[in-house]
Amino acid sequence: MIHQYKLGGLPIVIDTCSGGVHVVDDIAYDVIALYEEKSRDGIVSALAEKYAGAEGVTAEEIAACYDQVTDLKEKGQLFTPDTFAPMAGELKKKTDGVVKALCLHVAHTCNLNCSYCFASQGKYHGERALMSFEVGRQALDFLVAHSGTRRNLEVDFFGGEPLMNFDVVKRLVAYARSIEKEKGKNFRFTLTTNGMLIDDDVIDFANRECSNVVLSLDGRKEIHDRFRVDYAGNGSWERIVPKFQKLVKARGGKNYYMRGTFTHANPDFLRDIETMLDLGFTELSMEPVVCAPDDPSALTKDDLPIVMEQYEKLAELMIKRRKEGRPFTFYHYMIDLSGGPCIYKRISGCGSGTEYMAVTPWGDLYPCHQFVGEEAFRLGDVWQGVTNPDVRNEFAACNVYAREACRDCWARLYCSGGCAANAYHATGSVRGVYEYGCELFKKRMECAIMVEAAKAVEE
Repeated sequence: MIHQYKLGGLPIVIDTCSGGVHVVDDIAYDVIALYEEKSRDGIVSALAEKYAGAEGVTAEEIAACYDQVTDLKEKGQLFTPDTFAPMAGELKKKTDGVVKALCLHVAHTCNLNCSYCFASQGKYHGERALMSFEVGRQALDFLVAHSGTRRNLEVDFFGGEPLMNFDVVKRLVAYARSIEKEKGKNFRFTLTTNGMLIDDDVIDFANRECSNVVLSLDGRKEIHDRFRVDYAGNGSWERIVPKFQKLVKARGGKNYYMRGTFTHANPDFLRDIETMLDLGFTELSMEPVVCAPDDPSALTKDDLPIVMEQYEKLAELMIKRRKEGRPFTFYHYMIDLSGGPCIYKRISGCGSGTEYMAVTPWGDLYPCHQFVGEEAFRLGDVWQGVTNPDVRNEFAACNVYAREACRDCWARLYCSGGCAANAYHATGSVRGVYEYGCELFKKRMECAIMVEAAKAVEE
């Protein structure tokens, strides 16, 4: 399958199944578009007519371009057949119950009252609670016991607001470090926080123990303070920004993400990214809101063209700043065109419900943080392990080829079928397709590939 588009002044051709990305001239672009519809002579004739009078464009050159396209096809770089579908159902079976990452919900409570929060202000549709050290320790033991031969294990301290249970977080990290050598494991920790409780102790701990820190900031003060308020209704922007700046400076400006959410209130989210850049942050992410369609924050069809334009302008800004020696990273535009994820990841996705699980304060296991509180998706607990294999098997069978709507999509090996939680909440099935999210993803991929292609052209 071929996908063609023009963006940033570049004609780009993507060969879906080989992963090949080609920046071509207009003649090659047109030859490729007609290649499977017309014969060599038919293409030469059609394009000779189209480019009649264009300086330097002859029938001979068009024919030579056709032959170059044919050569690329023969080398498996264009019009590559899909040979991955037959293996899709087998890849996840090879994990054989191995778990490599946990999202530890150390706090089902929060000191902010964000109206768009998918987790019901940290309660996940249940009761407020803090994870005990004993439950957390058992979760780490569960991870070690079910990690097979994997050495590197990932643990994200999540909430709610995990710093509301900071003492337990520190004790759990100390416990994990105490067993690493004996168990032959290496724990990599991530902390996701709204910043309200950051102090010098938190900064020292995060810089010493966390491989990454995710910081919640929605950009412009007026946008952030519209949603991210405390229980008295006061905005949090002025309280958290200086703390974030201090933490990032102490980390040397690396290994963090400033993670924002854009909603119906700010589909023009590039202005929020520019605010983050002005504040000195360069590792950025802006995520579309996850909420019910009737929520006032939900993105609408009318927002879609605005958001699409914002993604394009963001790509242009990234190229401009890179040329100026002021680059920044945008999470959704991180793509490696020379290597990238293996075919297992390209087909199977994030591993939720199989390799990755979320743990509640009571030790219950769920496929990921977005399923916590959905009793039908409870997998088991950290003492007995997975006692609901039907749910695990449902997620094990969830891959890009299990979704009929994905089979003919050019972006399928970039998104791996998309987010199972978004699919479920939009359609009632983890094998469904969240169409709005698909449109956003495809635009992000076009922009991300264009940014990398522009870099290659510059070099």
